[in-house]
Amino acid sequence: MQTNPLLALFGGALLLLGLIAFFIGRAKAARVRAAGVAMHAQPDQYAWFAVLATAGPALLVSALGAFVMLLLGAEIPVPYLLAGSLIIAALGLMFGINKAKPDFHARQAIERVIGWILIGAALISIFTTFGILFSIVFEALRFFQMHSFWDFITGTVWNPGASFLVAAGRGDEGGAAAQFGSVPLFAGTFMITAIAMLVAIPVGLLSAIYMSEFAPARVRTFAKPTLEVLAGIPTVVYGFFAAITVAPIIVNVAGFFGLDASFNNAVAPGLVMGIMIIPFISSLSDDVINSVPDSMRQGSLALGMTKSETIRDVVIPAALPGIISASLLAVSRALGETMIVVMAAGMRPNLTANPLEDMTTVTVRIVAALTGDLEFESAETLSAFALGLVLFAVTLSLNLVSVIMIRRFREKYRVNNL
Repeated sequence: MQTNPLLALFGGALLLLGLIAFFIGRAKAARVRAAGVAMHAQPDQYAWFAVLATAGPALLVSALGAFVMLLLGAEIPVPYLLAGSLIIAALGLMFGINKAKPDFHARQAIERVIGWILIGAALISIFTTFGILFSIVFEALRFFQMHSFWDFITGTVWNPGASFLVAAGRGDEGGAAAQFGSVPLFAGTFMITAIAMLVAIPVGLLSAIYMSEFAPARVRTFAKPTLEVLAGIPTVVYGFFAAITVAPIIVNVAGFFGLDASFNNAVAPGLVMGIMIIPFISSLSDDVINSVPDSMRQGSLALGMTKSETIRDVVIPAALPGIISASLLAVSRALGETMIVVMAAGMRPNLTANPLEDMTTVTVRIVAALTGDLEFESAETLSAFALGLVLFAVTLSLNLVSVIMIRRFREKYRVNNL
C-alpha cells in the first residue's frame, strides 16, 4: 500500500478519535456538573483536554518515527508505525475521558500542554540554529586544513585558480597557487551594505516619524501599505532596476564631474538595496514609535516644548532601542543580499576604496562556489563554508552589539525617568 493513502487514512482515523474524545468528554463533564458537583473547569475544557490526550501522543510518536526513519536511516514499516500511533491515540482517548472528574484541573492541564508546545517550538528554532552552525563549521574546518586560517582572514587576493586539481590529486599542476584572501570580499560586502544603510536608515526613520506623528489618518492609510509593497518586490527585479536604470545614471553623473565609473559599481546595488530595505526600517520603527505612551507626548507639550522638540527629545529616545533593532535587522538583510549585487556590482573580487569600481560580496562568492561543476572536495567549494562561517560570526557579533546597546539605552532612559 502506498504511503499517501495510509497517511490519509491515519489522519481520518485520528480526526474521528478526536471528535469522539471531544463529545464524550464534554458529555461526561456536563453530566457531573448537572448532578450539582463543583468542578474546576468548564465542560468544554475537559473536552479539549481529552482531544489533546488523544491526538498529542499519537502525533508525537508518528513524528519521532518519521525522524528516526529519515535522519537515522532506521527501517520501520509505515503501516506498523501508524497503527501503533492509533493504538496510542485510543489509549489517550480513554485516559482523557477518565480525567473528566471534579478534582481534575483541566484548564491548568491544557495550559501546561500549550506551554510545552511553545517550549518545543522555541527549541526547534534553537536546534535549527545550532544545526546550521555545525554543518558550516565541520566543512569549514576541512577547508582550513588545506589553507591557512590567518591567510584566509588577512589575505588581500581572492584567486582560487586551479584549486580543483587538489581534489583530483593533481595539486602540483596549479592548485598550490590558489589564493583565498577574504578581505576583498568582506570589503565589498561592508561597502555596499554601508551605502544601503546610508539610504535606508534616514529615509526609513524619517518616513516612520512622518507617518506616526504628522500624517493624517487618510494619508497614513494609503502611504503605509504603499511603502510596504517595496518589501514584496522580488530581489531579481531590483537587480534589473539597478543594472539597467541606476547604474547608467551613476556613470553619467560621475562622468559629468569628471570621474570614471564602471557600469558594474558598488553605488548602484547599494542605492537599490537601500530602497529595498526602507520598508523594514520604516514599518518596524513606525510600530515602535506608536508604542510610546501618549502621556509622554502630552507631558512634554504641557511643559512648553514644541512638537518637533517632543519628537526629538522624548519620543525618539524612548523608541531608540526598537529603532536600533530595526536598523540592525536591515543590516543583516543587506549582508545576505546576493541577486542585486550579481546583476549590478559584478563578481570580481576587487579590493578598492572607490565605490565606482566593480566588486563583489561574500554571498555572491558562496553562490558561485556552490553552483559550479567543481568537486565538492575542492578548496574552492569548501571555501564557501569558510566564508559562511565568518559571515555568521559577523552577524552574530552585530546582534550581540545590538543587544548590549539596547540594554544600555533602556537603562539610561529608565534612570532618567526615575
